[in-house]
Amino acid sequence: MLDERIVFFMTVVEEGSFSAAARKLLVSQPAVSQRVSALEAAVGAPLFDRSGYRPLPTETGRLLYEGVHAINLACDG
Repeated sequence: MLDERIVFFMTVVEEGSFSAAARKLLVSQPAVSQRVSALEAAVGAPLFDRSGYRPLPTETGRLLYEGVHAINLACDG
């Protein structure tokens, strides 16, 4: 089972926005932002570039997503 912060982070990547992730997870947008921010604090690096219209994964975010996605697939398979 994945940490909730990881699940929220992955959903933002997959959905392309914090709002869409919140709708999919049936939580508020601030709840998604708070958990992603907590994950960023734990990792010690920003996971998204928030300067544009859509949040884009940083290099750290992309590497984290790819690693966690691969582990999640292996565990489900």
